[in-house]
Amino acid sequence: GTGSSILSALQDLFWLSKSKLEKQLQIISVLQWVLTFLIMGIACTLILMYILCTDCWAIAALYLAWLVFDWNTPKKGGRRSQWVRNWAIWRYFRDYFPIRLVKTHNLLTTRNYIFGYHPHGIMGLGAFCNFSTEATGVSQKFPGIRPYLATLAGNFRMPILRDYLMSGGICPVNRDSIDYILSKNGSGNAIIIVVGGAAESLNCTAGKNSVTLKNRKGFVKLALQHGADLVPVYSFGENEVYKQVIFEEGSWGRWVQKKFQKHIGFAPCIFHGRGLFSSNTWGLLPYSKPITTVVGEPITIPKIDDPSQKEVDFYHSMYVDSLIKLFDKYKSKFGLPETEVLEVN
Repeated sequence: GTGSSILSALQDLFWLSKSKLEKQLQIISVLQWVLTFLIMGIACTLILMYILCTDCWAIAALYLAWLVFDWNTPKKGGRRSQWVRNWAIWRYFRDYFPIRLVKTHNLLTTRNYIFGYHPHGIMGLGAFCNFSTEATGVSQKFPGIRPYLATLAGNFRMPILRDYLMSGGICPVNRDSIDYILSKNGSGNAIIIVVGGAAESLNCTAGKNSVTLKNRKGFVKLALQHGADLVPVYSFGENEVYKQVIFEEGSWGRWVQKKFQKHIGFAPCIFHGRGLFSSNTWGLLPYSKPITTVVGEPITIPKIDDPSQKEVDFYHSMYVDSLIKLFDKYKSKFGLPETEVLEVN
């Protein structure tokens, strides 16, 4: 009767409101991460300097003293927090796109691993969500494996930001940090290196699947020196979430980007996503396009203290072939045509 109709209408209204609320929480979760990525380090540095000039200077002085004492912690595996990695905000972050982690093979806890993550995209959203949080269940899918996402060492010189990054299991992508994790931290460690780095981000564009890999062999040499197995990882959709202005080789824009990349470690990109209140306007929020990260089959690597260039080239070639096979096997499952080819630069 009438009562049932009213109840049904109220239930529909309730679920509509709940759906809208979840969407807003998803937007907020992504926005806070984008702002963290872009400005948190600089903002925290400026705030700390300001506090030093106020009556609360003692608070800033205590933190700076702690910073000096704790300076080398990022190089020694960091200080991860399972509580932070399990925050509910990361599940909203995951569902905004959504982001999914696909396991294809088991990983032995008696071995260490170097994951090569491709492509970089603008911000490496899939790499962060899958390996620096528990939103996609990395610990359940790979029990006994501790993932460490490697990023620019300069981020760990920024106050507050360094602690925030370490809480997610993020480490500097430098020799000291990687050597420590692979040689002095037991087994069952997996370092995720975004191999293409800043150079690859410059060519990131929607509808294009290309990786910067031909001359990136340092990670293979590290794997050989530590006897760490190599694991190719490809994120379908990573390049789709932002639109970027691509500067041609030889242009002034590309010259500026390469100078930044050489001297600072990152390349400034001109990009845009959607607006905060509408997907039809430009803004900093990424587009809600699905990102599916596929972890491939590990390549068994022998331990060679001083590998020759020939040995490095051999295992690098194996890795490239394995990545291409992974891409070809899964491309049609995640929205790409069978004719799509992975471009290796």
